[in-house]
Amino acid sequence: MSSSHTIPKNYDFREVEDRWQRTWRDEDNYFDPSSPKPQFVIDTPPPYPTGNFHIGNALNWCYIDFIARYKRMCGYNVMFPQGWDCHGLPTEVKVEEIHGITKNDVSREEFRQMCRDLTIGNIEKMRATLRRCGFSTDWSHEYITMLPEYYRKTQLSFLRMLNAGYIYQSEHPVNFCTRCETAIAFAEVSYEPRETKLNFFDFDGVEIATTRPELLAACVAVAVHPDDERYRHLAGKHLKVPLFGHDVPVLQNGAVDPSFGSGAVMICTFGDKQDVHWWKEYDLPLRKAIDRAGRMTALCGQYQGMIAKECREVILADMEKAGILRRQETIEQRVGTCWRCKTPIEILSERQWFIRVKSDEILEAAHQVSWYPEHMRTRLENWAGQMEWDWCISRQRIFATPIPVWSCAQCGAIVTPDEADLPVDPTTEQPKRPCPQCGCEEFVAEHDVLDTWMDSSISVLNITGWDGSGTPPIFPAQIRPQGHDIIRTWAFYTILRSVALTGQKPWDSILVNGMVLGEDGFKMSKSRNNIIAPETVLVEYGADAFRQWGAMGAATGQDIMFNWNDVVAASRFQTKMWNIVRFVLTQIEREPVEDGPVTAVLDRWLLAKLSETVAEVTNALDTYQFDQGLRAIRDFTRNILADDYIELVKGRLYSDDAERASACRALTTTLDVLCRLLAPYVPHFAEECWAQFRKGSVLVQSWPAFACEDEEAERIGDRLVALTAELRRYKHDLGLALNAPFGNLAIYAPEKVDDAGDVARALNAAIAWRTGEPRLEKVPAGVEFNMAVIGPALRKGAKGFMQAVEALPADQLQNPPATVIVDGAEVAVPENAFTPKFAYQVEGEAVDVLTIGEVTVTLRRA
Repeated sequence: MSSSHTIPKNYDFREVEDRWQRTWRDEDNYFDPSSPKPQFVIDTPPPYPTGNFHIGNALNWCYIDFIARYKRMCGYNVMFPQGWDCHGLPTEVKVEEIHGITKNDVSREEFRQMCRDLTIGNIEKMRATLRRCGFSTDWSHEYITMLPEYYRKTQLSFLRMLNAGYIYQSEHPVNFCTRCETAIAFAEVSYEPRETKLNFFDFDGVEIATTRPELLAACVAVAVHPDDERYRHLAGKHLKVPLFGHDVPVLQNGAVDPSFGSGAVMICTFGDKQDVHWWKEYDLPLRKAIDRAGRMTALCGQYQGMIAKECREVILADMEKAGILRRQETIEQRVGTCWRCKTPIEILSERQWFIRVKSDEILEAAHQVSWYPEHMRTRLENWAGQMEWDWCISRQRIFATPIPVWSCAQCGAIVTPDEADLPVDPTTEQPKRPCPQCGCEEFVAEHDVLDTWMDSSISVLNITGWDGSGTPPIFPAQIRPQGHDIIRTWAFYTILRSVALTGQKPWDSILVNGMVLGEDGFKMSKSRNNIIAPETVLVEYGADAFRQWGAMGAATGQDIMFNWNDVVAASRFQTKMWNIVRFVLTQIEREPVEDGPVTAVLDRWLLAKLSETVAEVTNALDTYQFDQGLRAIRDFTRNILADDYIELVKGRLYSDDAERASACRALTTTLDVLCRLLAPYVPHFAEECWAQFRKGSVLVQSWPAFACEDEEAERIGDRLVALTAELRRYKHDLGLALNAPFGNLAIYAPEKVDDAGDVARALNAAIAWRTGEPRLEKVPAGVEFNMAVIGPALRKGAKGFMQAVEALPADQLQNPPATVIVDGAEVAVPENAFTPKFAYQVEGEAVDVLTIGEVTVTLRRA
């Protein structure tokens, strides 16, 4: 235990956090595969290495670290790995920007190396932030998806799923971003409200309304509702497409909305998902009007080479010139855009690789997982029920895991490498054997790469040791923590892949956190100038205050608004707690306190309240309600320990009372337990407090299993706390300082009380504790007149009336007569004209009497 004079008066978070971060060893957080302890494996989200660990990441990692530290203290063998999801377009764009090139200006391998170099540098920056936040990461299980040892597993999973029939290649409509020049999955399409024009024009004698006139060349049919009387005569007929001249059939379909536009719909390949459905349903021809670069194809004749927006304006001008454009209306529509660059997506028919989405088996596994909060599972269920087609997993980029296949140059058969040869890059390597179909030795490399979610969706398989040979040894993981914004991607894809490759659910539980909003209540964005970087908070208030903000900001699953006031409040709590620690240690160090019983009623009351707090915090952490747990610790520390207990027993601690040792024992136990409770939330602060009076690290201590049921102490202690508060308030109302002498009090309680003199010292009063009722003598003490009644009723006679009343004997004051004599005349007594006042005496001495709950107090003032 430190000597009190060595404990700094002020808590310096900068010095403390830096010192402990340099002291702690990474090895203390390693998962031990040979440990007999029960395992607790966390499938940690691998962030994208931008170089900036944004505040949303930091919030999630706070949650993960609370869990990891708590579970270690509960005796679990915890794996808290760190991964990095490296591949993807943002890195490619950044590399092009940094080097002033495009991906086509250098070789494929040179460009990939530039991406790798940038990523490694960014990872180093983000590692530093993770350490600065005090996260107890298991660095022995770090993984980087762009390294061969990881993407070998991605390729292995691809081959396994290909052989099992989950993966196939097909020409099929896909969502395509013409800015990123790649196919994207449905989950990567975000929808935004945008204003556009609904254009009404003459389509071979039929009025049609469309927002996409540039797709006129891709028109393959016109659809009308079968019950629409306006178009019944067109059933089975053909119409000639304006400006382009090809004939298209008129179809009747109940999905057409007769009230929208003109009620006649142009079917193009492809304007939207509905076009795709009709194209499949009626086996319509495919007409490609837009290419991968977003430009009009040769099919569009004179419009070839124009970008879609330019083509739209030119076609509308040509319609107007031809006299077929009738009118335009401004409307708002939800436009599907690429979630990376916000470019409106096109639906193009391309040969791509797909994974079959078997919704039933995904949902079955999802229902075997415990969801926190439970309602978040509905988001996955809704997503599984609305997917339009299978997961497109091929991308037309460079910096990603290569798709490990070739096609035979002669017969076109798909050729795959042996699993032992993985990883491979088909653009630089050739198969080791001839084509198994025709024996040809010439091959065409697959240049497409895999969607980056193909890497991250096997994170749980990777950390649990999957190598392709059945179920991993420590699979499934115990928990997956992640944001609600990636339920339809990371959660959905991970469950899909886990079931496909192991036949099992990937985790026992999933914990879903909300998004971080700016102080203005909106999602953080550069355009709103409301972004707060974690480093900014760390510099100003430290990691532990930041971690408290993360815990207290909102219930699990709810969006959380960043508010500087919350961080300031967290810092102030640490200051308050530090002052409590200094005070307690000063008292404990006055003289040695031997082990022994806690006897005084308030000391027992404190430990009973502490026991309740331990149970509340434990339950909160078991159910991932981090805000409830930290709130319970704060409330106990500030209200019960500081404001109630210490203020009541302070006099005993400064005295030589025989019960002083009992208070010191209670405080020592309380400080020990509080440090353990705080350790998952504020590890630096808890470690520093622990070091002042205990050896070793609080982080390796067991979670407090402290239980102390004491119904009697709780009942009496609650009464003493409430009684003291009321008497202090009464003392203040009398104009007395709280430390001024208060006089002699007799306190009549329902049961016998021995408070070790704590209430008397707290009030600076002489107190006698008694049971039963006081023997009070009630004596008149004057009259209180109601002038609102007397004035209007008696006017000038009011003064004489009041003198007559004051002269009445005591019995008539309590039971007023109907009249009194004023100046020889009989005057009626108005109703509610006065109220008699009485005082109390005990054995002839005047006393104040207070009733506080079940307690009566008599006070002879000093």
